[in-house]
Amino acid sequence: MSTILFAAFVVMLVLGVPVAVVMGGASLLAILYEGRYPGLIIAQRLFAGIDSFPLMAIPFFVLAAELMTGGKITDGLLSLASQIIGRLRGGLGHANVLMSIFFSGISGSALADAAGPGAVTIQMMRKAGYSVEYAAAVTASSALISSIIPPSIIMVIYALSDNAVSVSALFVAGIVPGVLMGLSLMITNGYLAWKRDFKAGEPRKPWGQFIRESGTILAALPLPIIIVGGIHSGVFTPTEASAVAAAYALIVTKFVLRSLTWSQLPRMFVRAGLMTSGVLMIVSTASAFAWLLTVLQVPQAITTTITSLGLPPVALLLAIAVFLLVAGLFIDTLPGVLLFVPIVAPVADAMGIHPIQTALVVILSLTIGMITPPVGGVLFVVSVVARIPLTRVVSAILPFLAAELLVLLLLILVPAASLWLPSLFGYVR
Repeated sequence: MSTILFAAFVVMLVLGVPVAVVMGGASLLAILYEGRYPGLIIAQRLFAGIDSFPLMAIPFFVLAAELMTGGKITDGLLSLASQIIGRLRGGLGHANVLMSIFFSGISGSALADAAGPGAVTIQMMRKAGYSVEYAAAVTASSALISSIIPPSIIMVIYALSDNAVSVSALFVAGIVPGVLMGLSLMITNGYLAWKRDFKAGEPRKPWGQFIRESGTILAALPLPIIIVGGIHSGVFTPTEASAVAAAYALIVTKFVLRSLTWSQLPRMFVRAGLMTSGVLMIVSTASAFAWLLTVLQVPQAITTTITSLGLPPVALLLAIAVFLLVAGLFIDTLPGVLLFVPIVAPVADAMGIHPIQTALVVILSLTIGMITPPVGGVLFVVSVVARIPLTRVVSAILPFLAAELLVLLLLILVPAASLWLPSLFGYVR
């Protein structure tokens, strides 16, 4: 059965079949070929994969991002970021990264960040004289922060795949690495701005004038604090927090900013529903695929083999990161988490690596794959938004890719980068 399962998976993946169909189709072919289990069991595993209360958080977080994006909050966040740091040399690049940090606390999705704010920031940087490929590179690399800083949809999926960590623990743990990613990108942008002699940004307005003109945008910033604080204090669960996020987004965009009309809501609901259905289809088929791996005892065999090698924990994490970086060239982040977490998490746990550190290394390794060809979902989005060939974005993004790889290396070599904040919140004992 294992030969049919993996052969069908690889063949369909190479042929460019959608990954949800790849996992579901390979699982069904293996079951039918073996004949030991009824074909109906695949349908049962598909349903069981999405029959989960925590998964209800996904549609609400997606809807919150739709409301914030459709409510024109992107323009306000970019104005705020420019007000804070835009006057420096290469200031719009800094503002682009800072706005991604702001927006990541709202959207939870790198693709949403690239498609929504990305269109605005690329256009603004072009008008300011930056090359379009440079603007696209900054936008694509900073969009990845949305997969790390809470609320992260990928972290919700990871917590479902590994019972050793909770959604709330991952939300807290993602803050420091997310900020480190932002700082690394700003340092890279600052160096390139100095080397290429980019002009300084516009002088900022007096803060009093800015608050009078754009102060209402500040109402959107407390959302990540409300989510993380509410979950940690026990006021609501992560699933309930997602509903709070959607309600808060509606209140801010409709009644505070007054940038949303009732007629826009049906289209936003449809877009959120389509994105959610795509995510859940991948989750359900990955559940069937992971169940077959468990039946075949693949995770157990890999754990036994690797632990017998006697590798030190750092070497194991480096090996996991390299493997996932290569896998990220061909598989998107979401199916990558669902496929590989049941395999690598038990191995890391058996080697004494804390599950939170493993989670962040896995998530960041696969997330970096979103800005590397040939799959690179974020690369495709920004190339479409910027209306330039993908190859031009790839050539410009290499310095920023190197900066994010250094952050990944830091997470591997320095466990405190992953565990310090969770330990303060009581998630690490």
